[in-house]
Amino acid sequence: MKVMELAESLSSCRVLVVGAGGIGCELLKNLVLTGFKNIEVIDLDTIDVSNLNRQFLFQKKHVGKSKAQVAKESVLRFCPSANITAYHDSIMNPDYNVEFFRNFQLVMNALDNRAARNHVNRMCLAADIPLIESGTAGYLGQVTVIKKGQTECYECQPKPTQKTFPGCTIRNTPSEPIHCIVWAKYLYNQLFGEEDADQEVSPDTADPEAAWNPADAAARATASNKDGDIKRVSTKEWARSTGYDPVKLFNKLFKDDIMYLLTMDKLWKKRKAPLPLDWTEIHHLEFSQEEACGTGLKDQQVLGVQGYAQLFHRSVETLRSQLIEKGEGAELVWDKDDPPAMDFVTAAANLRMNVFSMNMKSRFDVKSMAGNIIPAIATTNAVIAGLIVLEALKTLNSEFDQCRTIFLNKQPNPRKKLLVPCALDPPNPSCYVCASKPEVTVKLNVHKTIVQALQDKILKEKFGMVAPDVQIEDGKGTILISSEEGETEANNNKFLSDFGIRNGSRLQVDDFLQDYTLLVNLIHSEELEKDVEFEVVGDAPDKAPTPSVPEEGKNIANGNKDSAQPSTSSKAAAEDDDVLIVDSDEEPSSSTMEASPESSNRKRKHHGTDTDDAASKRKRLDQQPADDDEDIIALD
Repeated sequence: MKVMELAESLSSCRVLVVGAGGIGCELLKNLVLTGFKNIEVIDLDTIDVSNLNRQFLFQKKHVGKSKAQVAKESVLRFCPSANITAYHDSIMNPDYNVEFFRNFQLVMNALDNRAARNHVNRMCLAADIPLIESGTAGYLGQVTVIKKGQTECYECQPKPTQKTFPGCTIRNTPSEPIHCIVWAKYLYNQLFGEEDADQEVSPDTADPEAAWNPADAAARATASNKDGDIKRVSTKEWARSTGYDPVKLFNKLFKDDIMYLLTMDKLWKKRKAPLPLDWTEIHHLEFSQEEACGTGLKDQQVLGVQGYAQLFHRSVETLRSQLIEKGEGAELVWDKDDPPAMDFVTAAANLRMNVFSMNMKSRFDVKSMAGNIIPAIATTNAVIAGLIVLEALKTLNSEFDQCRTIFLNKQPNPRKKLLVPCALDPPNPSCYVCASKPEVTVKLNVHKTIVQALQDKILKEKFGMVAPDVQIEDGKGTILISSEEGETEANNNKFLSDFGIRNGSRLQVDDFLQDYTLLVNLIHSEELEKDVEFEVVGDAPDKAPTPSVPEEGKNIANGNKDSAQPSTSSKAAAEDDDVLIVDSDEEPSSSTMEASPESSNRKRKHHGTDTDDAASKRKRLDQQPADDDEDIIALD
């Protein structure tokens, strides 16, 4: 395609950008300056003060406003003639279905969490739209192209558990237990250890130009004046002024700060609002010995909110005593093997989980889930955003054989190169997202696993489904789980064995939003390792099996009854564990470059699709090595 033709193509094609944060801001600017005219951008988040050091489309006056909307307004100043549509919403909202994705010629991810990446991967596969996946972690970055039937999809290779999270999520809108655990570790350092301005745990109350009404916020966030005025001095200074009073700390952290968050009502239009806790109300409830201490193995007990409130009280008193013993100006150092420190983090994290309507975790779980926070670096985001546009131009110019997975490393490899391109890998035929016959085998104890655990821990958490429907292949078509509210809630606390499920039973699982079907084979086992509820048989292979051309026949393919081609996405991961530094002189495939990603899931047809149609054979993409210097920066 000639330059003029490409320019015309850019001005007419529609592209979707998912995420308007660090990468998203840079990407939107690049797109309009490159000539893209029809852009839609979606992001659920609002702007936080902590975003301003790198997300250059936002200013202090924008704090509290929609990232997508403000990004649109700022980008239009670069190119007023661009047609940009902004959505302040979650991409996982059912409104953004397969038909929505089919409106675009290209989708570009600028996300910061794996659940959303998995979802967009599946939607692009179902719609048969190319996806450019990207991510950064400190100085590391990665970009890859995902095309159905020609490359691996995002879930083709298992990925390690995500260990890093954006700091802005920790303070205001935690959505996973790990967010609350990291918050509790920050809190420990703010109260008892070395203070770090980047580890603030309270909502930001010092923004006079914030989108909400500061006067109203101040009036509504003073519920505990009797317990000490919550001036926005440093957390440690305030705690010292109260004598590290556990009750005052409790009410500040779990009532006053939460009430202040509630005044930021725009945060809760699309999310469930948090529920403040009050020490007096909890204290007046009767505490049983079982509630306070739990039964069985202490570390594996999940207490109630009263039990964790008492544990918080005791741990604060113990840590306060340790500070006094060390003398004036002393600091404690976080150590997961220090019982009082672990008690404090366990209690604080679980109380915050309760506030944000999450299932609380045992001390054992909290200890094992402790995560790491890494800084976001503006330069890394800028480099990756530029690479996204370069790959987008190749894709739109029908030069798919030139597309690459590109790694940005912290230090140059032996050939003094920071950017290393790799050939795209073909689909993994064993992937349980994009394979032609999506199927997995799960080992569990049918007498101990309840339906709720199957839905939440296996289908949603492990296999990334949003609203699964489950039918038992028992000849009667018994519906075990329905995505329609209220239809099968009575089944939730029943064991799988109560429905005749046994060793060798098969479940057909459909997620109609993702246009995804998965066949689950169950193996009953009473010999699972301690604290292991289930295992995916053959999970987390060291590397992808050798690809093979799928046979013709009656195959279930995601989103297209005619297509037996495994859909594709890249294995490019955006977390730090998914990006490796490359020291090789050769240009490897992306599978040799990347850390083992997380287990993938397979795929399915549209509801009502006739599965008797013969599937067409997938054409293998011949991988051609890239020129040594293509998209590579050499250091002098």
